[in-house]
Order: sequence, then structure tokens, then C-alpha cells
Amino acid sequence: MKSSDLAGLPFTYAEVGATAGPPPPGYHHLHASAVIGHGRARFADAVEQLMRWGMQRGAGLSVDATTEVAAVGSEVVVGLGPVRAPCRVVYVLDEPDRRGFAYGTLPGHAESGEELFAVRYDPSDDSVHAEVSAFSRPGTWWSKLAGPVTSSLQRIVSQRYLRAI
Repeated sequence: MKSSDLAGLPFTYAEVGATAGPPPPGYHHLHASAVIGHGRARFADAVEQLMRWGMQRGAGLSVDATTEVAAVGSEVVVGLGPVRAPCRVVYVLDEPDRRGFAYGTLPGHAESGEELFAVRYDPSDDSVHAEVSAFSRPGTWWSKLAGPVTSSLQRIVSQRYLRAI
């Protein structure tokens, strides 16, 4: 499966864009964050990495995307070993102190849901934070069967995302 094969595929969940607000009920919810440095220069550098799929690549995932920089409508297949996860960017954050993007699952993904990747600058203490938020539930019979393992893997990969940039 390649990113260029994803055009026109529907999302596998109804709550498209919901990582922008309170997580929807009926899903496993995840939120992780970490301080990754200080200063506006660090914020700018982290944003540059993030928007070029840096969290995914830095976490050890393969990335096949239709765009070099994440943008609304960008399609991407991230991979871990033989597992491929097709997604589409649903929105981009472009605020003075917070930047990032969220992507949602497409058919062929083991899970159903959405994940937000962001970098936030806190002017009160000059700190820069990496953030990951997600809601998901099994999208296949085998991911439902592997539920505890899948949830554990998602937590591990989320921590790798935070250290990646």
C-alpha cells in the first residue's frame, strides 16, 4: 500500500477533527507531552521537524507521504515492520504558540480514530513542549483481539514521538 493509492478513501470513523476538542466517547484516549527545550528558536526548529513527519520518522516509523510537509489532505502510510497504517491529515494547527497537525485513519489501518501531533511554546517559562493526543478503537478483528497489546504499543510509540523531535 502506497500513499498515492489512498485518494478518495473514506475515513474509518465519524468524528473527523475531534482531536481539536474533548475526545469523543467510545474510544481509548491518549494524551502525552514532554518538555523538549526552551526558547523560540527551539520551538521553530521543532515545528520544522514536526511538519515534515519528524515525529514519525524519529520514532522509527517508515513514512510514505503525498507531501513533504503535512497539510490538510496529505495522505500518508506510516509503517512499523510489516504493519502499514494509512492516514489522511484532517487539520493543521497554525497558532503563534502552537503548531501541528492531526491525521485520521483510512481503510487498511488496524485502528480507527485520530491522532494529533503538536509543538507548543509556553511564554510564561520559555519552555517548548511536544504533545500527542489520540482517540482510537480497534478497526479490525485482529486488532480487537490484540487490544491490550495494541494499547501498550500505542503508549510506547507515543513516548518515542515525544523524544523524536
